[in-house]
Amino acid sequence: MDTIKAYIALTKPRVIELLLVATIPAMLQAERGKSNILLIILTLIGGWMGAAAANTFNMVADSDIDQKMGRTRARPLVRHKVTNRQATIFAWTLTVLSFLWLWLLCHSLLAAGFVMLTIFFYIFIYTKILKRRTHMNIVWGGAAGCMPVVVGWAVITDNLPAGVPHQWWQAIVLFLIIFFWTPPHTWALAMKYKDDYAAAGVPMLPVVRTAEQVTRQIVWYTVATVIVTFLLIPAAGWIYAVVAVGSGVWFLVMSIILHNGIKNGKDVKPLKLFILSNNYLALLFVGLSVDAVLGMQTVGEAFGWTTTFF
Repeated sequence: MDTIKAYIALTKPRVIELLLVATIPAMLQAERGKSNILLIILTLIGGWMGAAAANTFNMVADSDIDQKMGRTRARPLVRHKVTNRQATIFAWTLTVLSFLWLWLLCHSLLAAGFVMLTIFFYIFIYTKILKRRTHMNIVWGGAAGCMPVVVGWAVITDNLPAGVPHQWWQAIVLFLIIFFWTPPHTWALAMKYKDDYAAAGVPMLPVVRTAEQVTRQIVWYTVATVIVTFLLIPAAGWIYAVVAVGSGVWFLVMSIILHNGIKNGKDVKPLKLFILSNNYLALLFVGLSVDAVLGMQTVGEAFGWTTTFF
């Protein structure tokens, strides 16, 4: 049982939950008013295997610095519950299974290819190059975490009847929402654990910049996140529009409060913003999911706007 728990821990279950939550609204929005539940479930399973593979490869690559960080010292490879070789075999097995699953069962070679690209980018670009060399690591490396929406979109569009527009611009918007959301989300957590990152030699922004500079960046990336969520409003209904505006204002106000608190020398808790950022993204995507399932008239249709681009 301990060995099974160790293998599960290698996949970083909590991180995967967030990634898969992003897949569902993307698939529902790609086929508004319809819900292919079986295809969604199959995609989630295939996506889980791909994300689990990437996270396991990441743990192998980071096993040396995980020993130096209090937050990661309980990980399986650090405690020798699983060897690096066993973890690597496990990761490769999941990689192959994910590719075959998405290709053969979800009928989307494009989605399978996107998963392979994600694993490659996450391990070789982010983990091995960016993470230990630049404070912009999470900005560019975070692109890997945006890919589940693209994978979900690819599965739906590859299964649509001929002649139905694929609306890939919406997938790009969803990608950008997570892209801009990732830095403030991660930096809020890194502010709490900056000593850990410093000890491991990882130049996260809170390690190489002052707290005021970090929170200023958090505010600007939050602004970008909220603005990008508005781009999807014409292709969605009023439910999403209300949720995007309301939750966006909430997220932005809280990031500004954190920044002002730091600037004025107050005792603040960045971890609160980290938790809030999770709740914000969940609320936003739940709103989009409900909106897409109901399939009511979109804001664009109400105003006579064209939203079919590519």
